[in-house]
Amino acid sequence: MLFLLVCGVVVGWFAANHRSGAAKPKPPERTEHLATTTALLTAVRDMARLESVSFHIEKVIDLKDRQPRLRGMVQAEDSILLVAAGDVVAGIDLSRLRDGDVTVISTSSEVRLQLPQPEILAVQLDAKRTYVHSRKTDLLARPAIDIETRARMHAEEDIRNAALDAGILERARQNTGHTLSALVRSLGYEHVAISWGECAAPCVQPRIDPK
Repeated sequence: MLFLLVCGVVVGWFAANHRSGAAKPKPPERTEHLATTTALLTAVRDMARLESVSFHIEKVIDLKDRQPRLRGMVQAEDSILLVAAGDVVAGIDLSRLRDGDVTVISTSSEVRLQLPQPEILAVQLDAKRTYVHSRKTDLLARPAIDIETRARMHAEEDIRNAALDAGILERARQNTGHTLSALVRSLGYEHVAISWGECAAPCVQPRIDPK
């Protein structure tokens, strides 16, 4: 009797889910398949950086790959318009501190710091806000496989240069001084004197000219 009851439940469920005329779910128009590979650790590096300022900058990169055709009579183009957004981070590398760069004068409750010059620590494109707006390949042109990669490289260079022009290193110097002064005073010292180490003239990081 129990066997017949179980069989009845199974048959009833099968009929309910497979009755003729039942609406079937519509298959998705497109699916995404991601083939993952094994991650390979190639380097481990200790970091000792004080990031004191970040600039968010947006740029539009119009890159054209010109290709002479018909013995130079026609200039075919493969072009890309990239809308790029990125962040530039500046600060100081604390690993460059040397013996004697931090001096404590206990009699006057003073700390003297000689810090390395601020520098650009990172330039990174925002993956969510960086995208290809348009791509156009002339009839006689060959698609340049690496054109998007080159456009992204130009975007990073332009964003870095824009941050330098906007005074990111000076802002990093000011913010670093305020941060470390507050930190030292919180340890009980009353006076903080900050000086900056030597650097090559001019004392700014050079711009990168586009290739």
